[in-house]
Amino acid sequence: MKIQHILLTSDLSPESMRPFQPIEELARELGARVTLLHVVPDLQLTAHGSPFAPGIPTPDLEREVKHARLVLDDQRAVMGEEIDATCEVITAPNAASALCTYAAENGVDLIAISTHGHSGLRRFALGSVAEQVLRHATVPVLSFQREGA
Repeated sequence: MKIQHILLTSDLSPESMRPFQPIEELARELGARVTLLHVVPDLQLTAHGSPFAPGIPTPDLEREVKHARLVLDDQRAVMGEEIDATCEVITAPNAASALCTYAAENGVDLIAISTHGHSGLRRFALGSVAEQVLRHATVPVLSFQREGA
């Protein structure tokens, strides 16, 4: 298996930066390019009383996308300049599905994702993007657990 394109996911939290250093080293060794990707949730609200009307984008979606781009640029700056890395921000109602689709449509050879280690009711209520990506991705997924997990 030749790894030429690595998808490095970020939810913009400090925990999501856990894979950055190992992926930077791997990309350097393999000569792979890296795409740093964040998915802004767009839940497409339905107007009250109009269940068949087209969805309304999440309020302040453009502001959230701009903010995500700024944070991703800051996170990208942590990686060495010699790494071929680009930043992408996309919107979607489901982050895990969007990550898997992006990987399949953009020639990604490996997905790197950080887990947050939620358990119990919090995990049940919030779900786990990392777990869904692990289950549905069509390319290998490298997950980075929180320390002490």
